[in-house]
Amino acid sequence: MTLALQLRGVVKRYGRLRALDGLDLDVPTGCCLGLVGANGAGKTTLISVSAGFLRPQAGQVNVLGLGPFDARRHAGRVGVLPQDARPPPHARVGELLHFYGALQGLRGASLASAVATALERAHLSDRRQTPAAALSHGMQRRFSVAQALLGEPELVLLDEPLAGLDPREAVRMRGLLVDLRRDGGMTLVISSHQLPDIEMLCDEVAFVDRGRRVRQDALRNVTGRDSILEITLESTAGLPWEDLRRAFPAPDYTLSETAGGLRLESHGAAAGEADLNARLLPLLLAANARIREIRAGDPLEQAYLRQVGH
Repeated sequence: MTLALQLRGVVKRYGRLRALDGLDLDVPTGCCLGLVGANGAGKTTLISVSAGFLRPQAGQVNVLGLGPFDARRHAGRVGVLPQDARPPPHARVGELLHFYGALQGLRGASLASAVATALERAHLSDRRQTPAAALSHGMQRRFSVAQALLGEPELVLLDEPLAGLDPREAVRMRGLLVDLRRDGGMTLVISSHQLPDIEMLCDEVAFVDRGRRVRQDALRNVTGRDSILEITLESTAGLPWEDLRRAFPAPDYTLSETAGGLRLESHGAAAGEADLNARLLPLLLAANARIREIRAGDPLEQAYLRQVGH
């Protein structure tokens, strides 16, 4: 497995405060990794150190196998969206993108094409001549995301990319990020407090707490998507509990009644979500259970809170 980004024992101090406290992180090439943590956990500092904005006091950072970020070595290969990015207010949108594209090493027709693509992706083609100060907050955010994607870099670090977007633009931006990763093989690192966005976009997640990585794993494993089913019912009255427990015996399974239905957990005995559904649903339907919702796995929020102990 090749790594697009690797951090080992990284320490970043602000006076006595350790924003990063010996943090380790592995980002496989081609994956979309979500960073999850509380305010002040170290996520933004992690991105800033990876992008070369900040220099750590200890540890190693390896970007695309070329060592710490270097503007000459990594030109055109890394894109970054800082958390509170604001474009210079009096510069025009098209001019700014042209400037940022040139910094990425784009020239001539390639630069013009990249700028046109960025404007289209951000739905700002009609704002090419507009000063950045005249853009709404959501438009500025779309501009900043498009800037980070200029030239299709191999690794893109995005800090709160969907913050401030209206629902329609958030859907469009999520679709764009999914397409870029699927079709172009782009590696994405996304920090967000909007955990549903992480669940929709990412296939791997890292929990960061007090400057340390406390867990990193595939999203499916973190949420238990292949081993947990939550069934919400109109009523649990009349459920065939004896048949259910025979079908899912302990200790391979844990079957429990919840306030709204039942919960089934597999402890390595099932083939996955589809297998659990195929075995459980016929028993419920035969008992005329009125099913309102089926959820595979726990919400990412619940998994995070359980992991960090809050």
